[in-house]
Amino acid sequence: MQISLSRRKKRRIRLFRFMLRSILLALILFGLFVLGLLSYTRMQGPPPIQVSQTTVLYGSDGAVIGEDQGDQNRYWVSFDEISPFVSDATVSIEDRKFYQHLGFDPVRIGGAVIANIKAGSSAQGASTITQQYARNLYLNHEKTWSRKWNELVYALRLEMNYSKEEILEGYLNTVYYGHGAYGIEAASNYFYNKTSADLTLAEAAMLAGIPKGPSYYSPIVDFDRAKSRQELILTSMVENGYLSKGEADAAKAEKLVFVEAEAKTSEMIGPYFQDVVTNQLTKLLDLGADELETGGYHIYTTLDPKMQKEAEHWVQQEMPDSDLQTSLVAIDPKTGSVRAMVGGVNYVESTYNRATQSEREPGSTIKPLLYYEALQHGFTAASTFMSEKTEFTYDEGRQTYSPTNFNDHYADDFITMQQALAVSDNIFAIKTHLFIGPDKLVTLADTLGLGTFNDVPSLALGSQAVSLLDLTNSYVPFANNGLYGEPQFITKVEDSEGTVLYEQEPQLQPTLDPASAFLMTEMMTGMFDPALNGYTSVTGSSVVPLLHRPVAGKSGSTPNDSWMVGFTPQLVTGVWVGHDRDQKLDQKSEGPISKKIWANFTEHALEGKLKLPFHEPEGVVKVDVDPQSGLLANDACPGGVPMYFKAGTEPTSSCASAEEQEKLEEQKQEKERFIDRFKKWFGQDDH
Repeated sequence: MQISLSRRKKRRIRLFRFMLRSILLALILFGLFVLGLLSYTRMQGPPPIQVSQTTVLYGSDGAVIGEDQGDQNRYWVSFDEISPFVSDATVSIEDRKFYQHLGFDPVRIGGAVIANIKAGSSAQGASTITQQYARNLYLNHEKTWSRKWNELVYALRLEMNYSKEEILEGYLNTVYYGHGAYGIEAASNYFYNKTSADLTLAEAAMLAGIPKGPSYYSPIVDFDRAKSRQELILTSMVENGYLSKGEADAAKAEKLVFVEAEAKTSEMIGPYFQDVVTNQLTKLLDLGADELETGGYHIYTTLDPKMQKEAEHWVQQEMPDSDLQTSLVAIDPKTGSVRAMVGGVNYVESTYNRATQSEREPGSTIKPLLYYEALQHGFTAASTFMSEKTEFTYDEGRQTYSPTNFNDHYADDFITMQQALAVSDNIFAIKTHLFIGPDKLVTLADTLGLGTFNDVPSLALGSQAVSLLDLTNSYVPFANNGLYGEPQFITKVEDSEGTVLYEQEPQLQPTLDPASAFLMTEMMTGMFDPALNGYTSVTGSSVVPLLHRPVAGKSGSTPNDSWMVGFTPQLVTGVWVGHDRDQKLDQKSEGPISKKIWANFTEHALEGKLKLPFHEPEGVVKVDVDPQSGLLANDACPGGVPMYFKAGTEPTSSCASAEEQEKLEEQKQEKERFIDRFKKWFGQDDH
């Protein structure tokens, strides 16, 4: 009996020793495994944590004008910019031991393994916040053992290379809250129309409950279910020491107001403008379009949302329901900043930007550049030429050119340059062009960004194609004392962390003579002055009733195009109207549309702004001049108009009596008839 007990005792001791050794061996093996796993994950280094983020575009007033978000609406915010209620609520419901574990919770994993074995599947989850973050970054959502293993490895790599704060920040910025909102900032915007920094305790607890089932626990889908989960989260926050019971009860009682989903549909302001910005940035930052739209960039632009809406409104208001197209560009002459842009009647139907991609013949809108050069070469606003049907010979007599005035109307008399511009006399323009030398306009056009023009007589009438953006920008020096620069669309670009990648300051340079630029501006006010009516009306007479501030400009037309470029001291605006294909305009019904859009836009875009006069530089004088003869007005020829001159170039002779004037004009016609002088200059015979 004693021997039997002794043997049984020995067997128990051996079994105990075996079990102890087995446990120790298992612990050693497990320790070696953990050490090897940690060493492996350490050697792997920090895993990349970049994710696609919504790129945001801002207008000149700081308001959001558009977003490029790819397939995920996400805004990255730092941990310090997120309400602490959000992190406390999330940790309480998702992973209360978050700050103690190394990326995984062995107790939760053990419980999940047992539950899954019993269920015969891997349906039960036990993922920590770190594991969920790893899954969001690198893995899919399959419930398989291999995915779980990879999730564990990535979680360890995250824990070994990033702080708890960085991991929680990443999780909150990547987790899905439903309705297309990825990350806490997008969710705060979607549900409450506020930033995550401004969330109340009740709001934060509501959002913290959504990731477990974004469609199931959405308060917009089922408020009662979401409310029950919010109250569960508030209770858990009390249990975990984040709140007092009184604070939790107050949050449970708080009434939550959600933004209606349809009201959150963002409006894209200035889509044609935004396309230009995107194209410029892909070159400036050497990025692909897809990288730009999902890189979380903050792009600060020059667009004025109010002006843009006015531009789009007046395009819709004035354009007929037909295939007629239009474009509009508005530029701040003080900075060169593009404030508004319309590239077509409907962006959804056509993304082709007619303001930048289309080049058309500008017609008479080129004349201000020509007459500026004339002012630089001895002409004044009172300089005269004969307005009559004329055939010009050029290219050493080998070619002829016979331009006509609109509707074939001529003064058949001498007129001043100021009146010629106001009524858009083509004969006067060609004579001026040939008198000063065609190369002068070619050089100035190149200086003002219009490209390289051909040295031909028809250039004075806008026979070479330009874009609306370039043409409008070429008028900027007239509005700001001769300063010129490239049009600006972007002021600053920051990456998702706020680092400035690109910044643009206004770069306007002295380009035109300030005095001549002012004289040209004053001449361009003439298209709106009925006092300059002569053999025909001034070209802006139809829109004069719409204008209530000092403006200057020039209209232009070709058989296929209608243009209007005009400005105030605060804004330079150009409008084009025409057909995309080679189709003639109905000049009577379609021709005036560009002026109407321009006038209405200019008035309403500057509504509430000061009605400023154009800046008059030193060395300029104003006198009343007879618009036909170019002489000082008096009783013999009343009805003079104010004209500006560089001091010392103003007329000194006054109008004579009718008989004396007739004799003077006869003498002038005999002495100064342009064709005779032109032939003599180029060595041609008089016959």
